[in-house]
Amino acid sequence: MARIESLADLDLAKYIRPGDGIVFGQGTGEPLSLTERLVEQRRGYSGAGLFFGSGFSATFQPEHADHLRFKGIGGIGSLRKLSNAGVLDPVPCHISAVADLIGKGHIRTDVVMLLVSPPNARGEHSFGLVNDYLRSAIARARVVIAEVSSQVPWTPCDAPLQPGEITVAVHSDRTPLELPPAKFGELERRIAAHVAGLIPDRATLQMGIGAVPEAIVSLLADRRDLGVHSGMVGDSLVDLMESGALTNAHKGLDAGVSVSGVLFGTQRLYRFAHDNPQLRLCPTRYTHHASTLARVKKLVSVNSALEVDLTGQVNAEAIGADYIGAVGGQVDFVRAAVQSEGGVSIVALAAAGKKGDSKIVSRLSGPVTTARSDVDVIATEHGIARLRGLGLRERVKAMVGIAAPEHRDALMREARETWGGAC
Repeated sequence: MARIESLADLDLAKYIRPGDGIVFGQGTGEPLSLTERLVEQRRGYSGAGLFFGSGFSATFQPEHADHLRFKGIGGIGSLRKLSNAGVLDPVPCHISAVADLIGKGHIRTDVVMLLVSPPNARGEHSFGLVNDYLRSAIARARVVIAEVSSQVPWTPCDAPLQPGEITVAVHSDRTPLELPPAKFGELERRIAAHVAGLIPDRATLQMGIGAVPEAIVSLLADRRDLGVHSGMVGDSLVDLMESGALTNAHKGLDAGVSVSGVLFGTQRLYRFAHDNPQLRLCPTRYTHHASTLARVKKLVSVNSALEVDLTGQVNAEAIGADYIGAVGGQVDFVRAAVQSEGGVSIVALAAAGKKGDSKIVSRLSGPVTTARSDVDVIATEHGIARLRGLGLRERVKAMVGIAAPEHRDALMREARETWGGAC
């Protein structure tokens, strides 16, 4: 049985050792009462290392690196301040690989901190808002510390957390973090109009969060029998369900059920998810695994990018030394969508940044997240470029055609310097 402790009396140094590796629920699944105490008491286990997925809280600050070490899959959300300060060490990896990296000890995991629901009649806890690589972390950990919050929904999953798996439980009434839907404007609507035209009835959707995905979903109310199989979902899942567009009837697997790894939304989504048999949270070993994705029909994958070069190479991670994104699940779903029966992979981005700089570039300023050999469709507000099967010179012309008009001449000149007059 788990040991029950009050938050006021919780001394984490009894459970965390100097140099330990700590994994905790990412994003909206961060156990805030525990992570705040973790920071407060950090001198008691100096040298402990934290692994981050995404972060939306203000819990961790650069100055906390005096006793804690930080690394994670990217500078997503509030983690960007850690990255900018040079105290977050990015781990370039696919989301589908994180569970194995933990299981094989490449990501050290001695302590796991979780935010979970109250127990059911059998004493089991739901993972609530996040069920991605946590099961793998629990299997590896010496200590599992759970914040059991009355405000966390019971979300269906295949393997609820058993009471014997918890070392220490702390009860709270803490409201989970919320991530409101991103607001979108005319620019995002124009991008979405091109993307929505590629999404047919009975498509199975994988989309991230942000203004462009929100704009896309706003155009799908007239679709029929859509499905969802995604690494993450937000409040727009509720919009699709309420519009009647989402039934999950023709996915090829998990009929009638929307599948995701995490819920990144607000109380509206959390209330919808509570004890809802039409939704299931699954580990990344399922959501992102190639054998699972191979069964999905009409998979439409929509991902974002910081920049794309003229041959289709995608950078979704960093601009120079500024690490603001992540590899995430992009490559997992890009590859799966192009193999899916009736599927399509789309990378959507604005043609230019807020300062007017082109996001369609002749040479990437950061790493290649998705190789040009995997890319299918690139979409901007100026149209779409279907790159599969095109030669490099053909790709250049297609990409220049969806770049911001004021940058097209310069891009073509730069292309000719590389590819010659044929461009």
